Amino acid sequence: MAGLLAGTAAVAAAEAVSALLAGVTSPLLAVANRAVDTAPRPLKEWAIESFGTADKAVLISGVVGAVALLAVVAGVLGARRIRAAVVLFLLLSAVAMVAALTDRAATAGTGPRLLPVVALVAVGLVSLVALLRALHADGLPAHVNGDELPPAFDRRTFLKAAAAVGAIAAAGAVTSRFAGGAAAAASRADVRIPRPDGAAAALGEGTSLDVDGITSHLTPNKQFYRVDTALRVPDVPVEDFTLRVHGMVDQELELSYEDLLSRRLVERRITLTCVSNPVGGEYVGNATWIGVPMRDLLREAGVRDGADAVLSTSADDFTAGTPLPVLLDDEREAIVAVAMNGEPLPLEHGFPVRMVTPGLYGYVSATKWLVDLEVTRFADFKAYWTTRGYSAEAPIKTSSRIDVPRSFARVRAGSTPVAGVAWSQDRGIAKVEVRADQGQWQEARLATEDNVNTWRQWVWDWEATPGSHKLEVRATDSTGYTQTSRRAPIAPDGSTGWHSVDVTVE
Repeated sequence: MAGLLAGTAAVAAAEAVSALLAGVTSPLLAVANRAVDTAPRPLKEWAIESFGTADKAVLISGVVGAVALLAVVAGVLGARRIRAAVVLFLLLSAVAMVAALTDRAATAGTGPRLLPVVALVAVGLVSLVALLRALHADGLPAHVNGDELPPAFDRRTFLKAAAAVGAIAAAGAVTSRFAGGAAAAASRADVRIPRPDGAAAALGEGTSLDVDGITSHLTPNKQFYRVDTALRVPDVPVEDFTLRVHGMVDQELELSYEDLLSRRLVERRITLTCVSNPVGGEYVGNATWIGVPMRDLLREAGVRDGADAVLSTSADDFTAGTPLPVLLDDEREAIVAVAMNGEPLPLEHGFPVRMVTPGLYGYVSATKWLVDLEVTRFADFKAYWTTRGYSAEAPIKTSSRIDVPRSFARVRAGSTPVAGVAWSQDRGIAKVEVRADQGQWQEARLATEDNVNTWRQWVWDWEATPGSHKLEVRATDSTGYTQTSRRAPIAPDGSTGWHSVDVTVE
């Protein structure tokens, strides 16, 4: 209990101090970030596949569990020898200090980065020694059958010390809870997005099909998938925000948030897809975005000959490399987005600014918390995921998914709708086919196309007969390409294969 209480107070104090400082990562999260950055790719893919969007919570829980276990070990050692517990605690603090100083997500200088570690050491060490001294308060250890036992102790003294340490831990936890991310949240509450100069066309009749259980055409912000490397959402208030455009350009640009809002804004509906999306997965969503056309910024800066890429960097130092021709393409209309579904970007989806690029997987095109755009060449850099074995250029593959019926569902015999969504951003979906039990492919009815950069709903009326059945789907894009049946994993450039569900008809 002494070790666990002292460890809890130390971590809570460090979390509180880091929450009060801009650009500083807490020691706990810094250790977790190092685990993310050094973990082998297969382990990361397993975590995403196994835990989905809860993978961050699982990782942080694992780090917390490991710290708690080591704190207990320190307490057990200290019951006999206080010095041994102090040595172990200082070793753990040294690991936290190294992680904090090398953390890629921190933007503050060395001094501010060390302050949470100082709080960790000061609070943890004082708490640990105070609690362990209470254990030793009555003198020498006792011996039973030749074994040395911890000395007797004054329970009242120990409980008083424990209560004091617990109060410190609680105060730190409350401070961390209410102070973390406060600056960005306050900024966002005051933001008013101007009416875009180029509004998106109204949704046509028939864009959404009336089928229970089918994915909605537009994904609400709270339901939109989130896959990124940030264990804590970066706290980026608009008052401190600057977007820099530099590199192989004639004129560098430095733009504030207000500068971006005052420029020509466009509104576009665009479907985003994560490369981590398995066949039939849910790491895909469609939203209405408002932002500055990327080509406007690049053309104003003046791209020099020889450049073929843009290296984007987030506030937490994540990097992505995007093909320059895609960002300059008038048809694609990549944007520096400031709004999502009619409101300022949610904090977890990149507030204040992010990239949205049709037709490319997010790890090369959708940098959140965007702060830097460097016009460069692919030959001159390696981005975060390309150093981990993923392809430098990653066009989204034509894909489709069955939403209803769900796999292992029980349905009634007779006319049964089989429905879902298909996507092939920047090419569009031309046809969707469904088959049962490896029979003949049957063409599904498509919803009205919104635009080539959004997914498209489809439905097939199946005359279901009693028994067990397997349903499969495949899509064909506007170029005439039909999905391959060959199964491929998400690495290095996206999964392939037909999605299927097994159902029972009664």
